[in-house]
Amino acid sequence: MVAITAAIQRGHAGDRAGARDELERLWGQTGDALHRVTIAHFVADLQESVADELSWDERALAVVAELTDERAQQYDKSFQVRAFKPSLHLNLADAHRRLGHVSEAWHHVALAQADIDLLPDDDYGRLVRTGMEKIRRALEEGSIEPLVP
Repeated sequence: MVAITAAIQRGHAGDRAGARDELERLWGQTGDALHRVTIAHFVADLQESVADELSWDERALAVVAELTDERAQQYDKSFQVRAFKPSLHLNLADAHRRLGHVSEAWHHVALAQADIDLLPDDDYGRLVRTGMEKIRRALEEGSIEPLVP
């Protein structure tokens, strides 16, 4: 996780290509579900195309199915795998929306909504809930433009 976090910070500092390359290298070196879901979740945001972003978002969702609460809680006692899913589904919803796949986008919004009650009332929970509202609004408006932070 130290190497993954360092690569993510590299991306936040502006070296998107370097961070993407490092995360993809780490993806190939680990079979650990917690590491892989984290990598896929963050490397998706570093892609140059929405189609590539969607592909990584799909990987993250597929890998989370392999992750157990027990493994996640080895890293952080508060982690629940079901609580990861709203964010993963919202990423998929947003990528589908930007690609014009409206029904798929709404499908993932509904799946995110199913588990959103598990999110804490903290900065992370508020971020995901705000993201859901932005995606809903963009879908209702028929927008395929990237969301404004």
